[in-house]
Amino acid sequence: MARRPRIHFAGALYHVISRGNRRQGIFRDEKDLKRLLTYLSHCKIRFPFRLYAYALMKNHIHLFLEVERVPLSKIMQSLLFRYTQYFNRRYRQVGHLFQGRYKAIVCDKDAYLLELARYIHLNPVRARVVKRPEDYVWTGHLSYLGKREEDLIDEGFVLDQLGGNRSSARRRYRRFVWEGITCRHEKKYYQVKDQRYLGEDAFVERIERERKEAEDWVYEIPLNAISREVARAIGSREDELHSVRRSRQGSRGRGMVAYLARRISGYRVREIADYFRSSSVTVSEAITKIEDLLRKDTAFAGDLGILAENLIKGRKRKYRITEA
Repeated sequence: MARRPRIHFAGALYHVISRGNRRQGIFRDEKDLKRLLTYLSHCKIRFPFRLYAYALMKNHIHLFLEVERVPLSKIMQSLLFRYTQYFNRRYRQVGHLFQGRYKAIVCDKDAYLLELARYIHLNPVRARVVKRPEDYVWTGHLSYLGKREEDLIDEGFVLDQLGGNRSSARRRYRRFVWEGITCRHEKKYYQVKDQRYLGEDAFVERIERERKEAEDWVYEIPLNAISREVARAIGSREDELHSVRRSRQGSRGRGMVAYLARRISGYRVREIADYFRSSSVTVSEAITKIEDLLRKDTAFAGDLGILAENLIKGRKRKYRITEA
């Protein structure tokens, strides 16, 4: 059967599995593992996405991520190509390191977010590498326990599903993971529909319908026009958005500009960072804060939606993405 094209839409949640060619090891020591995580971090800055879980095993990797505008294919191409170059250079090898096409399963976020995050983080336990998931440092598990300070895992959304404050949510997460520690390989996470979906028929039908109907256009809007409109909307002077002083209003405004610039005009993080004379990491963090606020504050989400609609009125559309 012919391979189906990758499905892409902003907000698509993927379980990605990539294995070593002919089952060969892809990590030989800690330096290799750290280098893969470094490249993954670089990808998050260059092609923003949300990473909910990962597991780096001897001969394969699991990633559980949610994309924005940039298709998964572009993210994985960059990650695997860079790591293969590094590996072959270090060990004086040539040829393919990874086995053919990586597997990418589009998952129903409502049904599988928590379960798959747990399943992926328990990989080292199922493989009998360790007895406890917290004893294996090459997954995202420790981030959820608050025992690792890194910006790689986007833990907030998952922990929010468990309720309570952050401390109690971490305890619930740990208990939830331990409850699944006796589970073996779960075929249900790999038995996909139409070669690419994990979810009920209603989920598959909705995605297919929305994919066919969607017009995911971006609009040609200069950054200074977005900045000017945001400043007007929040009752601020535009120069305050560029000020090096750390005012709450200025930070919120810059985050709104960055979010809208990526969302409706497809600007890269680096372009926005150059505009504000800032760093890509700072801009990515600002966008994440706005996205978190949008989920929590419906009034703010409504106001930002109106602002986006005002910005795109009469603007020229540039392109559309449906499959990648």
